[in-house]
Amino acid sequence: MALTFDDGPGRSTNSLLDELDKSDTPATFFLIGRQVQKYPKTVQRMANAGHQLGNHTWDHSDLTTLSDKQIKQKVAWTSTAIEKITGDKPSVFRPPMGRHNPAIDKLIPLPLVLWDINTRDGRHHDPQQTMSIAMDNVQPGSIILMHDVHATTVKAVPELISRLKAQGYTPVTVDQLLDGKLQNSVAYSFAPHAGVQR
Repeated sequence: MALTFDDGPGRSTNSLLDELDKSDTPATFFLIGRQVQKYPKTVQRMANAGHQLGNHTWDHSDLTTLSDKQIKQKVAWTSTAIEKITGDKPSVFRPPMGRHNPAIDKLIPLPLVLWDINTRDGRHHDPQQTMSIAMDNVQPGSIILMHDVHATTVKAVPELISRLKAQGYTPVTVDQLLDGKLQNSVAYSFAPHAGVQR
């Protein structure tokens, strides 16, 4: 299964990276371009630690409200900002709020990664609830959505990782979860595994 974090980096992200380091757990971060510029050292730290970096647009705009040109620009600006810091372009994309359609998908020069478990951590701000939603719904191949910009989410992560591992799950990056077989302009929300019905 894959732990994914959106909307950062932010003030809580380094604390999250500390926790991921302690448990030797990889994650996938979907970064906002404006935030990348504010926290370049944090982005470099993510890359150095082996986490997967994804593009989450420049400013979290709803893609369904933008022109084709605006979509392309906001994606390109973010990829460039990440590449300037890390030396590598992001390998995946997540549309803000998960809003996309086939016409938008064709404009995205990256695989689109959605999720099958939304912890709703940005609504309730309750570490226990974040963990419970994740644990109640996780299956092999799950992609869990969280947000590293919330301190309450960071508080949930150590116990969540501990419980996942106790149940036999291995947290991996999205790329590892999908065996590196992601295709540009295709949306993924789950990694199909034998015997798991979705």
